[in-house]
Formats: sequence, C-alpha cells, structure tokens
Amino acid sequence: MNDPCGQPIGWILVVFGLLGQALFSARFLVQWIASERKKESVIPIYFWYFSVGGGLTLLIYAILRLDPVFIVGQAAGLFVYCRNLFLIWRKRELAATQGA
Repeated sequence: MNDPCGQPIGWILVVFGLLGQALFSARFLVQWIASERKKESVIPIYFWYFSVGGGLTLLIYAILRLDPVFIVGQAAGLFVYCRNLFLIWRKRELAATQGA
C-alpha cells in the first residue's frame, strides 16, 4: 500500500491509525449509552477522554503520514477536547472547595 506521494505505508502505521480511529469512534458509543441511560442527551466526561485519546493517536498518525490537512484538523480538535476537560475539572474543583 502506498500513500499519495508513492511512499510505502507500513502495516504497523496502518494498525496505529485504525486504533486511533477506533478510539475516536468509541466516544460516540459512550455518549449514546450515557444518553440512553438518562433518557436525555448528555455528554459524559469519558466522551472527552476518548476524544483526546483518539485525536492524539490520529494526530501522530497524520504527522507520520505528513498530511497537513489531517494534522491541522486533529490539532484543532485536540485543543477543543482538552479545553472541555479543563472546564470540567475546574468546575469540579470549585464545587469541592465551596462544599468543604
């Protein structure tokens, strides 16, 4: 298998990319299950953890493939996922200090 530039793609890199895609896709399953349990649309914290894990893996894959479009897309997404986790952690910290 070759990339668009004609360079061979190792099977380890392909498996790594598929792992990243599986992690990234799992976030939707997590969100769906959480929403079904609550009978309303919710986004559990694990959605963001899977987003970061999958996004980071796919960013590494994109860098190794030298794909600038994929790199920019994954890097921008990672910023959003990490920001959401930061906001969640900060809210929990504030709640913990105000409740103590």
